[in-house]
Amino acid sequence: MSRAVAVEFAHQQAGWIAARLKRLPARRPFVDGAELPLFGTPHVVRHRPDARGTVWLEGAEIHVAGRPEHLARRLRDWLTAEMRRRLMPLVRAKATRVERAVKRITVRDSRSRWGSCGPDGGMSFSWRLVFAPAEVLDYLVAHEVAHLVHMNHGPRFWALARTLCDGPIEAPQAWLKAHGETLLQYGA
Repeated sequence: MSRAVAVEFAHQQAGWIAARLKRLPARRPFVDGAELPLFGTPHVVRHRPDARGTVWLEGAEIHVAGRPEHLARRLRDWLTAEMRRRLMPLVRAKATRVERAVKRITVRDSRSRWGSCGPDGGMSFSWRLVFAPAEVLDYLVAHEVAHLVHMNHGPRFWALARTLCDGPIEAPQAWLKAHGETLLQYGA
């Protein structure tokens, strides 16, 4: 559509847009002292400008070395790597249970879908799931792996997703519905 049509639409829908923006959770930048729920467990970010290295975990603290302007990028890179570290074996184990191959697993900053599975066996997950409780990640992996067998949301799909999930799926589904938007508040 043209820019003029888009602007007119935005003007006509200004109330709805404002209401949606107001509902968004406050931003939580990656800074010293910030609290982040690493797989649902609260951790505090500690900037360590005097230290060498990049990022490491000590108890309930995430330490980030280096200059202040590198803190956000280093922390995001580390969080993405932690997501991959937890995600890869989980996907492979569940795919083995259904005797299907996963072509590739990507971790992205998708803001509209937490996970996806393509017909070619490629899967994608949002790195922001690193902030969700572990059972939510388990459910989403079960959901996407079930798509390797059933590329729909029919009864057989849901039955398989339930068997692949380590616990009941209702609680993680409810958590995502109630708190999913909060995963988008972390970071720059």
